[in-house]
Amino acid sequence: MEDQSKFKQQVRAIYRMFVGLFVLFAITAIGVLYLISNPDLFEKSIPDTAYVEIVEEDDYDKIENGIHVRTGLIEAEGLMMVVNNCTNCHSAKLVTQNRMNKERWISTIRWMQETQNLWDLGPNEDIIVDYLVTNYPPAKKGRREILKNIEWYQLND
Repeated sequence: MEDQSKFKQQVRAIYRMFVGLFVLFAITAIGVLYLISNPDLFEKSIPDTAYVEIVEEDDYDKIENGIHVRTGLIEAEGLMMVVNNCTNCHSAKLVTQNRMNKERWISTIRWMQETQNLWDLGPNEDIIVDYLVTNYPPAKKGRREILKNIEWYQLND
């Protein structure tokens, strides 16, 4: 008798489990059907606003106030040759901070060709060196100028 009551309890437990699974299945099916019929359920409503398209100017060779905007190099004959050959490998800032004379620019180019895989510039080398020497010559370094027209005063202890 005891075995029969245990069997009935097990059958009821299995029955409850199947009913519970059926209820979960039914709820899931109803939810899926509702989402299929209303796909915008979870999307936030965005008010109708006018969108303004911003068009950026893609003028890489633009020059303003005598300066090539993209690189910061001075506009002069040979500028685009320098831009095309020098700024492929490094920043134009490296060019502008290394002010050198003709011999030093040529030796720097030779060093880059020997150690940095710079290609042979051919006849463009003279144009590039002339541009660099003309626009980025060596800067005189040294002490600052002597102060002039200064009214000195006595410090009080």
